[in-house]
Amino acid sequence: MSERSVRRVVTRALLMLLAMVTIWRLPGRTEGYREHTVRMGTCEVVALHRCCNKNKIEERSQTVKCSCFPGQVAGTTRAAPSCVDASIVAQKWWCQMHPCLDGEECKVLPDLKGWSCATGNKIKTTRISADRDQLW
Repeated sequence: MSERSVRRVVTRALLMLLAMVTIWRLPGRTEGYREHTVRMGTCEVVALHRCCNKNKIEERSQTVKCSCFPGQVAGTTRAAPSCVDASIVAQKWWCQMHPCLDGEECKVLPDLKGWSCATGNKIKTTRISADRDQLW
């Protein structure tokens, strides 16, 4: 083998070794990504969405991750996500979750698809839409 051929083989081997070390040191698909777990019996907000419609009514929604005990489902207590008894949601007795803040009055909407919390002249309405039925 000529010196030139040896040099070419050595160069290719070094490049191959460098490529292998570089690939070996790259983070795996899940490294740096930590799957967030929620403690059993609790919920937490993972995303918030907020906008105003043309009538200047503020609309808010949120995505929540819950880890509820058996017999419980995701719900709302004191205006915060929480685990509630599944029968409350199944029977649409929304105010039994105590979804309103202290001092607010809870009323189930006439169509049973949500509730409102009222204090003075301020009313906050929460409606469960058909595409959101999987919340529980």
